Amino acid sequence: ITKLKMGVVLGYPNLEYIIMDGGSTDNTKAVLEKYAPWISYWQSEKDNGQGHAINQGFSLGSGDYFAWINSDDYYLKDALFTVANTAINKKPDFIYGYSFNYKVADESFELQKISVLMDYFIRIPSLAQPSCFWNAAIHQPIWESLCCSLDYELWLRMVPGQSRKLIKQPLAVAVTHPGAKTSDPKMGEAWARDHELICDDDAHGPVYNWETLILLNKIYIAINALFQKKPGADKSF
Repeated sequence: ITKLKMGVVLGYPNLEYIIMDGGSTDNTKAVLEKYAPWISYWQSEKDNGQGHAINQGFSLGSGDYFAWINSDDYYLKDALFTVANTAINKKPDFIYGYSFNYKVADESFELQKISVLMDYFIRIPSLAQPSCFWNAAIHQPIWESLCCSLDYELWLRMVPGQSRKLIKQPLAVAVTHPGAKTSDPKMGEAWARDHELICDDDAHGPVYNWETLILLNKIYIAINALFQKKPGADKSF
């Protein structure tokens, strides 16, 4: 938990902030105790993995919109106000936005833009997990058997058919470092196992037209980018 993260979340007045820590042995517990008056609920004890901890946290939530952010990542200033205004004015089921990838190795920020999400392309990973928020009414539990692709699999179940709104600005920062799941070569087997589980016939099934889907998605992104360059073309869906 960083001072920057606490500063952002404490700056928003109507937030239910639940922290699930898997029994960290650093100074996390001391920090949690320090900020306890501003935290709705926290615990620091061994759990059964990330998915289990996230599900525990959501089970305690009572807000109108849900989101989760991992320990390394953080929201940008005013992001929660921007999301709240969108929720109040547009009332979408699912809100998503751009994000920054911060690379610890060279201390650089890379903006991750995404196009308006179409159900047809939902199997292609594109959403930035820290920049996703959704109405509590559509929430579904995390699949706890997964290790790495928890968010991706959740989107496959939860997002199709729901009303959505893209916020065309970065809302959060995802920190990448050698020990992160997305960067650590040792996590290759775990990613492969998740892929097998997700593509099993009893789950979401395989994607038989993968190369065609990738090609069509590239065309869609290119067309969408051209559309966005036209004057007044700032609509999002």
